[in-house]
Amino acid sequence: MNTPESLKSKPKNLVNTITSNWERLDESQKIVLIKIWKVLTYKWQLQILFNLPFLIWWLLDVSFTKVHNFDLKLISYLNLPDWALTFIGFGQSSV
Repeated sequence: MNTPESLKSKPKNLVNTITSNWERLDESQKIVLIKIWKVLTYKWQLQILFNLPFLIWWLLDVSFTKVHNFDLKLISYLNLPDWALTFIGFGQSSV
């Protein structure tokens, strides 16, 4: 139920709530939570590290059109059979 006092109060900010709760914790609790956070984010860091080459390639692909020319030259140098080129989308005839 809304009361006049609740309507006048400021909406709680999530960041302020988290920081105020963090400040109320003991040092031992903070250490445990930091260790838990590091374990959770370790997998995220690995995922970002593994995806970084693809991200760089994507940024180059978006930024520089010469990357596409390099792709086509590389595929032509491989001398792949026609059936392999159709799998990657290069051997299709335009009808």
